[in-house]
Amino acid sequence: MEEPEYGVLLTGAGEADRKLDVVRALRSVTGLSAWRSSRLLDSVPLMVMEDVSLGVAEDAARLLEAAGAGARVRCTWSGCVFAPGSGPGGEQPCTPPDWSAEGCPPARRALRR
Repeated sequence: MEEPEYGVLLTGAGEADRKLDVVRALRSVTGLSAWRSSRLLDSVPLMVMEDVSLGVAEDAARLLEAAGAGARVRCTWSGCVFAPGSGPGGEQPCTPPDWSAEGCPPARRALRR
């Protein structure tokens, strides 16, 4: 069965005194220049990474959070947004728009926990 893809949603730029740390983390995650990474921080909330595996998305979100930014992982199948490490359906029930949670593979795995 095909695995879902995930993305990283930047939800907050963090405190002003940690902006440089967040820019460095954002550069590491996206590969963008310092200037472009800084400009991205002015546009939150936004997706900074898309169509990656769950592990890659969670690692990137953790890196951004450690630098002081707000970051969440988003499932591209269900649209479910969750904290890194909590998995789909971890913070709130995963409710895919087009089918039941039992029909969504990431939500089904979360329901089995």
